[in-house]
Amino acid sequence: MASVLAAALLVAHAVEAEEFVRDDCRSFVAPSHGLNYDTPVHARWYKRFWTGTCDHLPFCFSGSPNWNDIVAKLMAKGGSREQPALLPKACRLGQLIGLEWSRDKKIRHITTGDLRVFNNMLEASGDPLRGVDQVDAKARAMTTQR
Repeated sequence: MASVLAAALLVAHAVEAEEFVRDDCRSFVAPSHGLNYDTPVHARWYKRFWTGTCDHLPFCFSGSPNWNDIVAKLMAKGGSREQPALLPKACRLGQLIGLEWSRDKKIRHITTGDLRVFNNMLEASGDPLRGVDQVDAKARAMTTQR
């Protein structure tokens, strides 16, 4: 019974995640794509990652950058021919980075400093698709350290 309740709570948190993710990203970060939270606080920090809203989280600063804003900037930077490939990659990258960054500090492999590095990489790239691919490779290497 307890395992059923725990599974129901994780699914409920995953459904909530879709509400704060950009509309055009939702199909790429749906629960079927691996949204799993360690704790309810993990879920709230993940929401902060996407929206910039703290929702009473301790030691949290609201604002930008947040992933919804970063995806908007990437889409504006990318040309119309690049956008169909760029959107799913940027959304999935947000899920990868956000789920790891929002974990407890004792176990996560992506820090706030890493988020700054990733943002700088994306901004410095002349080609948003290439920038997303570079950040994706770096983030995947960091998260496979487990």
